[in-house]
Amino acid sequence: MKRPEQANALETPVSEAQRSQAMAKFEVLKPHLYDGVPLSQASRCAGVALRTARRWLAQYKRSGLSGLERTIRNDAGQHKLTPEMVARIEGMALHKPPPSIATLYRRIAATAKERNWMPPSYSSVYAIVHALNPALLTMAQEGTGKFRDRFELIYRRRADAPNAIWQADHTLLDIHILDANGAYVRPWLTVVIDDYSRAVAGYTVFLGSPCALQTSLALRQAIWRKSHPHWPVCGIPDKLYVDHGSDFTSQHLEQVAADLRIELMYSSVGRPQGRGKVERLFGMLNTELLPELPGHLVNGKPATPPRLSLPELDAAVHSHIVDTYHTREHSEIGIAPRTAWLASGWLPRMPESLEVLDLLLIMVAKARTIRRDGIRFQGIRYLSPTMASYVGESVTIRYDPRDICEIRVFHRNSFLCQAISPEHAGQTLTFKDIEAARSAHRRALRGQIRERIAKVTDFLPQQVQHPDPPAPSPKRHTSRLHTYFEDKA
Repeated sequence: MKRPEQANALETPVSEAQRSQAMAKFEVLKPHLYDGVPLSQASRCAGVALRTARRWLAQYKRSGLSGLERTIRNDAGQHKLTPEMVARIEGMALHKPPPSIATLYRRIAATAKERNWMPPSYSSVYAIVHALNPALLTMAQEGTGKFRDRFELIYRRRADAPNAIWQADHTLLDIHILDANGAYVRPWLTVVIDDYSRAVAGYTVFLGSPCALQTSLALRQAIWRKSHPHWPVCGIPDKLYVDHGSDFTSQHLEQVAADLRIELMYSSVGRPQGRGKVERLFGMLNTELLPELPGHLVNGKPATPPRLSLPELDAAVHSHIVDTYHTREHSEIGIAPRTAWLASGWLPRMPESLEVLDLLLIMVAKARTIRRDGIRFQGIRYLSPTMASYVGESVTIRYDPRDICEIRVFHRNSFLCQAISPEHAGQTLTFKDIEAARSAHRRALRGQIRERIAKVTDFLPQQVQHPDPPAPSPKRHTSRLHTYFEDKA
C-alpha cells in the first residue's frame, strides 16, 4: 500500500518555509492517518481546533502534502499605487534624518488629499519603505562612511609565506594595574603579528600614549631571536602594514624601514578592516586573558581590585601568547600559528647584529660632556678607559631605555666606546626602575616630615584666629569737575 505522503513526492514546494509549514500540519494528522487515533484526540493533543484539523485532512486527501502548503496570492507584494506616489514615498523615506513610518504616512496622505489621489494604506507605505535597498538607505541617511563599512567588498589579503607581511597596531587594554606611585592606570599594548601564520612576532606593554619608541621596542623584539625556546618567530619582514598614527608615520620609522629594506604599507584613513587579523588578536586577549586577571574592567570599572604591576602584566601576556595562543589551532588557517610560521623549514632574513638593530630602532641620543669622573646621566656615572683622552670633549650618548646600565658614546658622529656604570655592573636597570626609586624616595621623605612634625605639634604656638574685619564702607562718588574760586563761596 502506497503511503499517503508519497502521493505527490515529485511535487516541489514553492519555498522551504512553505514546506516546513506543510510538514508541521502533517505531523498533526499523522497519528490519525497511521495509528488510527481519532482526529478529535489528535487535534486536541496538538492544540489545533478540530475544524481546522478537518480542513487540513480534506486538503491532504485531495492533494497530498502540497495541499497543506499555504498558497500565495499572485499579486502578493504588489500594490495599486501610481508610480508618482511610490516615488514620493521613497523620496521621503530617503531624507536625513529618516522620518518614522507614521510621519511619512501622514505626509503622503496629506499630499494625496491635496491632489485628489487615492490615499495609500499604512501597510502599503510600510511595504514600500521596507522594500528599499538597505545599501541605498544607509548611503542616504548615514553617509558614505557607514555605507562603505557595511556594504563595500573587502579584499582580505593573506601573505604567501611567513615574514612576507607583518601587521602592527596598538590597543588600550581593558584592565587597571598599579604604576610606580601605586595609582590605578590603564596600560597600552603594541603588537606585531605575522600575516601568514597569525603568530605574534613581538609586543610591548607600556604606560602612556603610543609613541615611536614603543613601536620600535615591539619591532626590536619581533625582529631579533627570542630567548624563549618555544617562540621561534624572528627575522626582517618584507612588508610592514600599519595605520596612519603619528608613531607609524614618523621619520624615524621610515628611516628604519629604509635601512632594513622593509616596505611600509599604510591602511586607508578611517578604514581599519584591513587590520582585522591584529584586531582579532586584541579581542582574544581582552576576552580570554584579561578577565582572569585582577583589575579587569567591566563597563569601565574594575571587577576586582587591581594588584598587578606592569612587569607582572607583561609576564601574563607573554605566557598566554607563547604557551596558549601559539600552540592551539587557529580557526581560520586550520593549524597552530607556531606550526604555520615554521612551515617546512626556512631561514629568515636577519640584521647583521643586535647592536646594529638597537642603533636603528631604540637608541635614544643625548648630548653630554666627558668630565674627569666620567659621564653623568640620570644620576648615574659611566666610565670607560677610552674616555681618558677625551676629557672636556662634547659627545653624544645613545642608550636603551630598558637597560641604562650601559651607554654607547659617539664623538663627532663616530663610535668611541661603550661606557658602563660600575655601581650597576651585571644588572639590568630601566628608566622605569629609576622613576620608581625616585618616587619611593620622595614618599619616604614626606613620611619622615609628617612623622616628625606630628611629634611637636602640641608644642607649636597656635595660630590666633582673628575675627573678620568689618567690610569697608563704599566710597562716595565725588565729582572731579573743575570749579573756580568764586564757586566755592
